[in-house]
Amino acid sequence: MFVRPYFENNGITIYLGDCRHIMPLLPRFDLLLTDPPYGIGESSKKNDSRGNRVRPRDYGVFDWDHPVDDWALSLARSLCDKQIIFGGNYYALPPCKGWLVWDKENTGDFADGEMAWNNLGCALRIKRHMWNGMLRKGGEDREHPTQKPLEVIKWALSFAKDIETILDPWAGSGTTGRAAMELGKRAVLIEREERYCEIAAKRMSQQVLDLYV
Repeated sequence: MFVRPYFENNGITIYLGDCRHIMPLLPRFDLLLTDPPYGIGESSKKNDSRGNRVRPRDYGVFDWDHPVDDWALSLARSLCDKQIIFGGNYYALPPCKGWLVWDKENTGDFADGEMAWNNLGCALRIKRHMWNGMLRKGGEDREHPTQKPLEVIKWALSFAKDIETILDPWAGSGTTGRAAMELGKRAVLIEREERYCEIAAKRMSQQVLDLYV
């Protein structure tokens, strides 16, 4: 079976489709860097106070409350020796020596940060990068409801030594791919919604400034 890439350039390949169907066709990678949907009740009744459940912008169809099944995550992990999984604290994963913690510098009732499980053997590390509603360090556009800042993903990547190839089966707006491209790595992204594939492809097509090389 052959799957045609949605986008392929600058060492980055994007596939449009269900990662459960595409991953069995892929080779091995050095690193899994991903942020799978992990189901935190984001659209549940407890959040009615946030704008009466009307979101500040239209992100399209997004499955807020259903986590990735264990089989899909296990398959993704089997393809990569090194692994960084944001939201890994919501899954049954082996003990982690040192979590990577992103401090969002949030206010109000939003979570203070997010945690990335990893098997890299590093000590616990904290990255402070404001991502507080419309207050976002660097003014980065937010195109996906669970999008991570580019600087945070590049920071996480810095702990994975001696890697050249990266897999992200739940790519969203493509931040993993953009970080990989700016750091001179190759990456395969998989995303099931075409609107996010389009956004990711546009991000990969933007010129890399010299300060990132």
